[in-house]
Amino acid sequence: MSDSDDDMTEPANLRFLRRLVTVLTVVMICGVLVVIGLLVTRLGNRAPDLPDQISLPGGAAARAFTQGDHWYAVVTDQDQILIFDRLTGKITQTVDITSP
Repeated sequence: MSDSDDDMTEPANLRFLRRLVTVLTVVMICGVLVVIGLLVTRLGNRAPDLPDQISLPGGAAARAFTQGDHWYAVVTDQDQILIFDRLTGKITQTVDITSP
């Protein structure tokens, strides 16, 4: 080997490609950290407040539950949706489900 082999410089397009890969790696790592941060903050919220007890009329059994800001609803096995007031726990509306 001669001294001229050790002094070889890398071509400009290869240097550009190496820098581009480095920048893209840094951007990808930052993006993954942002996604993880968003998942932690969004999914880390406390669970919604659920009522301690719900009394269903007529021996109905609950099939599904959903809630809003001021109400919650229970879908029963008797094909009804019972909508309750969150503050009082009283039924405010009953919706019958009909099959087509």
